[in-house]
Amino acid sequence: MTAVRLLRPIRMIGLLACWGFASVCNAGVNYEEPPINYSKTPPSNAISRLQARIDDGTVALKFEGSQGYLRSVLDLLNIPVSSQVMTFAKTSLQAHHISPTTPRALYFNDDVHLGFVQDGLIEIAVSDPLLGMAFYTLEQSATEKPRFVHNANNCLTCHGAARTRNIPGLQVRSVYPDPKGQPVIAAGSLRTDHTSPFEKRWGGWYVTGRHGTQQHLGNFTLPDTKKPKSIDNSAGQNVTDLASRFDTSKYLSGHSDLIALLVLEHQTDAHNFMTLANFETRHAMFVESQQLQEPNAVATEIQQQTQRRIEKAGEALVRYFLFSGEAPLKGPLEGTSGFAKEFAAQGRRDRQGRSLRDFDLKNRIFKYPCSYLIDSQAFDALPVPMKQYVYQRLNAILTGDEQSAEFEHLSFDDRQAILSILRATKPEFSMLGFD
Repeated sequence: MTAVRLLRPIRMIGLLACWGFASVCNAGVNYEEPPINYSKTPPSNAISRLQARIDDGTVALKFEGSQGYLRSVLDLLNIPVSSQVMTFAKTSLQAHHISPTTPRALYFNDDVHLGFVQDGLIEIAVSDPLLGMAFYTLEQSATEKPRFVHNANNCLTCHGAARTRNIPGLQVRSVYPDPKGQPVIAAGSLRTDHTSPFEKRWGGWYVTGRHGTQQHLGNFTLPDTKKPKSIDNSAGQNVTDLASRFDTSKYLSGHSDLIALLVLEHQTDAHNFMTLANFETRHAMFVESQQLQEPNAVATEIQQQTQRRIEKAGEALVRYFLFSGEAPLKGPLEGTSGFAKEFAAQGRRDRQGRSLRDFDLKNRIFKYPCSYLIDSQAFDALPVPMKQYVYQRLNAILTGDEQSAEFEHLSFDDRQAILSILRATKPEFSMLGFD
């Protein structure tokens, strides 16, 4: 088999805190301009494909009472009900429908994230190979051919700014909600992912599961709208039943599963880093093609600049995929909905039966800390130079050639297991020659 030559040998690049605050710009990428053209580019994703099937009569959505199209959409998109998590914080487009007694339910698989609110719209964020995240709404009214409305701009105030790394993306926030679910701004908020301390997570969320003596901010509201001097959330810990807090019969499930929340937190920023890697590579290559046409262009310098941009975005993705900086767990965790079992069962496995979707849930989230989203459509849609860079870096780290501090959390056994899983389950990775 002919080896594929990758990018030239890598220098370790320190990631700079360069996230700006412009609504559509990130490190020189304006996603409303070429080559991204976010608002002008037709979407091509799981929702646009489902809409085409609805339009041609191949499938029909079923409307069921107060939950409307919810169950039917989940079934057609292969989103498990066990993924349900619930937030009662008024941080959504539909804040007027959300409260501690009428929480917003979120459901997800690897590529689609869906929000349901009582008496409101269904909201969807879906991974798109050209757009990063595409955003849709679905009216909850019975009609012969319901329509998912693509919102190219309306959602980007929150989903295309600093908190999503200035690309069309996602975020999970932890806030301090008042009795009505309104975040108390003076008390602060935190954008959370797998690096966030356990005790700072899930403010404004319902959380069902067991986690021992570890504390979180879920299942809790402040007594008023003032910044608290101290917090006693002992009643919000190790909750396994939410029926006393709101009418759970109005939802598909009574759970807001702890393990599903952990996975969702990891997944949201993983998608953001993949979108950033996608956009940076495409933009860098676009700029290179223009610069090479200029008089007196120095090809070597221009190509090196392109490579540096690919390396910078790629390095951020590699570090996140390998759970660099993951906050350690301090004891075993257990969910309530069966999500963990369903999620792990979907994993591609090596000859020893190991999968990137296997959980640890004692010391860290996953047994083999490399993101399962390397098998996602979003990763497969990355431009070839970016995928090659990521594969090259993964190989260097997992074979032990790379021993930097960012990856010291990976033991020898971890690296060997992840390498085996990737070689067995990711054909592109196993076919590349590394030199």
